Amino acid sequence: MTTPAATDSSTSSEARSIHVRDLTKTFGATRALDGFSLSVPPGQVTGFLGPNGAGKSTAIRILLGLLKASSGRVEVLGMDPWSHSVQIHRRLAYVPGDTDLWPTLTGGEAIDVLTRGERGPAHRRRRDELMERFELDPTKRCRTYSKGNRQKVSLVAALSKDVDLYVMDEPTSGLDPLMEAIFTDEVRQLRAKGRTVLLSSHILAEVESLCDSVTIIRAGRDVESGTLAQLRHLTRSTVSAAIDGDPSTLAALSGVHDLAIDEGRLRFDVDDAAVHDVLARLATLDARHLTITPPSLEDLFLRHYGDDLREGSAPETGDAR
Repeated sequence: MTTPAATDSSTSSEARSIHVRDLTKTFGATRALDGFSLSVPPGQVTGFLGPNGAGKSTAIRILLGLLKASSGRVEVLGMDPWSHSVQIHRRLAYVPGDTDLWPTLTGGEAIDVLTRGERGPAHRRRRDELMERFELDPTKRCRTYSKGNRQKVSLVAALSKDVDLYVMDEPTSGLDPLMEAIFTDEVRQLRAKGRTVLLSSHILAEVESLCDSVTIIRAGRDVESGTLAQLRHLTRSTVSAAIDGDPSTLAALSGVHDLAIDEGRLRFDVDDAAVHDVLARLATLDARHLTITPPSLEDLFLRHYGDDLREGSAPETGDAR
């Protein structure tokens, strides 16, 4: 299910930083993407979620011009990424989820290579500021870096570029919470400057705090797209209360799910549309200590991928298709 705003053909694709419609990609008999659609408006942070094997990394590689789509429409900054990858990459910065660096180069030298073409005192000041913020020692050889420090090199290189679009695939992988907070602040600054970010992440709190909208991919298809407010309407709030009356009347209400009672305290999930009726019924039961917890993005994620997660599916890496 996709909200109309995500695939409205009346919206000019030129008004979107990324426009993907009915994208398919096959690898032999394997269909990695199966009619996938994605819309990334300019000046916003768009979250991109999906479990291992959903096709997320394949989609990102097509956006970067590293893979050619089998069919469908793909535009990045108004251009076909397969035919115009050089022009697009002049206006794009990319952060992979697992950064491989040249082992004999220092971190500073690696950043210089990754930002070749960027010159001038403003760029150097920005680069130095980011190295200080992320506590990166640029004099050490890349072979001595931990995963987190390799990720910092990629982040410093990407964030030091003044470009239109930032594509980030699990950008905080390997970072500690303090560095994650600095990353969050940097992305908010990008948005404040009108830059566009496509953020692929499995840190759901990160997506909730940063993203204006989210697209969820499963089995090569976009299953939900919209703002966080729109997607929360598709999930249920959790109600908890202590009561004196008979709770059996609650179970009969439409929209009430998974009612559990323990020593006079009840807990259940409720559809958003049924909250008003539930509150009226709770009032007749002399409810006390009532709490209603709105759904989080994690609830939405588990709603779609609960079976996958129970089967132990690991998060998708940069090498997964």
